[in-house]
Amino acid sequence: MAYTIDFSLATSDQIEAALCKRLESIRLSRNTTQAQLAEEAGVSPRTIGRLEKGQGVSLDTFIRVLTALRIQHSLETLLPDPAVRPIERVGIGTGERKRARPAPASHERPKWSWGDREGGREQ
Repeated sequence: MAYTIDFSLATSDQIEAALCKRLESIRLSRNTTQAQLAEEAGVSPRTIGRLEKGQGVSLDTFIRVLTALRIQHSLETLLPDPAVRPIERVGIGTGERKRARPAPASHERPKWSWGDREGGREQ
């Protein structure tokens, strides 16, 4: 059963419940028991049960469980690098160029103005 939530409208309790439900779904999809996950994460099985029920656990426990499930790379998505501005993120994913745009020539003729000579005559 998919647990969908609009994170922009949800309360912190709803977000916590959704995340915990997703962790439980990931654990079950890997056919891992709470006891096995607890041993891998270095926490008690009771802590895994509390986490999956959304009853609050420490950030350390949350990170340990993500690591034990081998999904700790998801933390990069959760908190993106603030040094990379959003407009730069758009540029990062660009593919190959579709068009060439030549650079303007540096020896272009200046624009004509009154008093300039044209065709060898003064105007």
